[in-house]
Amino acid sequence: MFLSNNLNQSQIYDFKTCLEFFTSEFQSLDQRVLSIIQSEISRITQLFVSDYEVANTFCPQKENISFRGFENLENNIVVLNMNIAEYRNLSKIIATYLKLDFQSEVLMRLAKKNTIQPVAFVCDEYHEYATQNDADFFSESREAKCINIISTQSYTSLLNSIKETSAAKVIIQSLVNKIWFRTDDIFTIEEAQKQLGKEDKTKISRTISENAKETKFSYVLNTFKSNNSSLSESISTQVQHDYIYDINTFSRELHTFQAICFLSTGNEILPPKVVQLLPDHLSKKFI
Repeated sequence: MFLSNNLNQSQIYDFKTCLEFFTSEFQSLDQRVLSIIQSEISRITQLFVSDYEVANTFCPQKENISFRGFENLENNIVVLNMNIAEYRNLSKIIATYLKLDFQSEVLMRLAKKNTIQPVAFVCDEYHEYATQNDADFFSESREAKCINIISTQSYTSLLNSIKETSAAKVIIQSLVNKIWFRTDDIFTIEEAQKQLGKEDKTKISRTISENAKETKFSYVLNTFKSNNSSLSESISTQVQHDYIYDINTFSRELHTFQAICFLSTGNEILPPKVVQLLPDHLSKKFI
């Protein structure tokens, strides 16, 4: 196509750039570096050709390609449905590539002058596919009108995947609306308590004491016998600034389909409360 002059100026520039890279820079690399590059490429691409169904799905003929990217985000619903237990390494690679492609396309919309339509990113078991780059995306995606809905087992699971505390906290604080189900993870509980804030709570203490002027020991009953005794009771009340929900609320008091919600209307933050969720597959009589 180049020799027959069937390429435009942009394609000719790309062709010359690639040709210059392979003929000058790539071929001049040390043999050990080339071996490392080849081994890494083989390690990644081997996953796509080792199984017939995988190769047929991700390496089809050009005429059978059904997904060409996120060029038209507003009119597409893209679903990645891969069993992570069956395709663990491949699912992580595909999910990461797909997520990065989506994030790049979303942020590129900020440079467009036309009206930006809302899009959504929904991910279950997010901790399996989380990366540090997500922190930058979540902090900027609101301007691009991207709605991010993710679920994870705990904040510790997210931190274990990202390996960076600051990046995990950026992701957590970028998600305004939060729903916490029952959990035993202390890190999750502590972060949720800080997010929910504190309130003034009244603490009441009660003390009862007995005073006796004449006390004698009974050797028959083997006990003390008091005469002319008096009882006194004291009650003290103090106000303490404490977390709205304690650890027991998160770990023990929340029942199935109950959650603590921290929600926003867009204009204001609603007071946190415990809500009863109603799943679609269950009727009210089973709750």
